[in-house]
Amino acid sequence: MAYDEGLAAQMRDDLGPLDGLSERKMFGGLCFQLNGNMVCGVHKGGGMFRVGKPRYEAALAIKGVERLSFTRRPMGEMVEISDAVMADDAVRAPLIEMALENARSLPPK
Repeated sequence: MAYDEGLAAQMRDDLGPLDGLSERKMFGGLCFQLNGNMVCGVHKGGGMFRVGKPRYEAALAIKGVERLSFTRRPMGEMVEISDAVMADDAVRAPLIEMALENARSLPPK
């Protein structure tokens, strides 16, 4: 398994029971989707959040948040945090809210 199941369980708890929420293995980790649109996920070493372009700079302003760059090129709608920062509710909670807001703004797939 390329991701920490404890981090995945934390993410499940944070998201709670949402209609249309699903899980999908991708990017070598586990992604959580709302109506088919990616919200967030866990990968080896931390978590990722698809906050969307309108919330991207606000997300990066949170201490410990970095640009997501799997291919060494930043992905403009996504940010990540390390596994150590994942333990901080004050960081994780606003990122999840931003990511949910983004997913809710997109048409279902």
